[in-house]
Amino acid sequence: MPKYKVVITARSFGESSDEPFNILKGNDCEVVKIPADRPLSAEELIPLVKDADALIVGNDKVTEDVINAGKKLKVISRYGVGYDNVDLNAAKKKGIVVTNTPNANNNSVADLVIGLMLVLARNLLAVDRIVKSGGWKRIMGTEIYGKTLGIIGLGKIGKGVAKRAKGFDMNVLCYDVYPDLKFSEEYGVTYCSFEELLKQSDIVTIHVPLTPETKGLIGERELGMMKPTAFLINTSRGGIVDERALYNALANKKIAGAALDVMEQEPPINSPLLQLDNVVITSHIGGYTCEAITNMGIVAAKNVVLVLNKKQGAHIVNGE
Repeated sequence: MPKYKVVITARSFGESSDEPFNILKGNDCEVVKIPADRPLSAEELIPLVKDADALIVGNDKVTEDVINAGKKLKVISRYGVGYDNVDLNAAKKKGIVVTNTPNANNNSVADLVIGLMLVLARNLLAVDRIVKSGGWKRIMGTEIYGKTLGIIGLGKIGKGVAKRAKGFDMNVLCYDVYPDLKFSEEYGVTYCSFEELLKQSDIVTIHVPLTPETKGLIGERELGMMKPTAFLINTSRGGIVDERALYNALANKKIAGAALDVMEQEPPINSPLLQLDNVVITSHIGGYTCEAITNMGIVAAKNVVLVLNKKQGAHIVNGE
């Protein structure tokens, strides 16, 4: 009989490979995959964790009540990089380890950013709709080649975007509180102030975690600094961009367009942004590729096994 019970609510866990499941089953774990088509609420999670030793979650709401309900819970393995949906303090109080899967989806997110740049610059979705409705109207776009790209947050994903942007001979500006001067020199990236980046960039892309400091980082003031021809891309976290301010900026043509892979509320059922033609909204697909799903699943499973067996090497985010 398996020694541990692992409850999995991360929707895409194991979709592209059986290896993550095999890692768990090969290490004395009973695996219970919850068939959900959306992130679960705290109320839905509470009965699921009562007898679980480990929980592998996506963007589900792991609140203090959920953590307290897990009487045997030893590890919460976040299937992804961000962990703002997990109450780290409550977990730490209960002696529950929280882990994540850094670097597993870097390439997938960076690829998506480049794709969204092209979609915005060439009005690809609008043209597609015209043709499919029987028309053949052309909409004039703009090139991204040689333009100025502003990257807010030059971590692993931001660096991936910078490398790809150099293939378009873009002038890359970046803002980060921890500058990597070696990288900037090697790839010709220029560090500058936050305000200067907003004012000079033709495209601004966000790659910072959601924290109390970054919540509402892009609001009315910041959008007002951007060029009227500029595009904003957010594949990081909903809440970093003030959606009401963004709606006003887009509706009043203060900026040319935006692409959002993340929203404050997902799905954004009642968001006024859905009514605008100059915004592209995707369903949090930044890390949703075969390669990223496999990588995240393997790392998330290994994190569980390492913590349950009291071994070193797990990617712990709530340690000292």
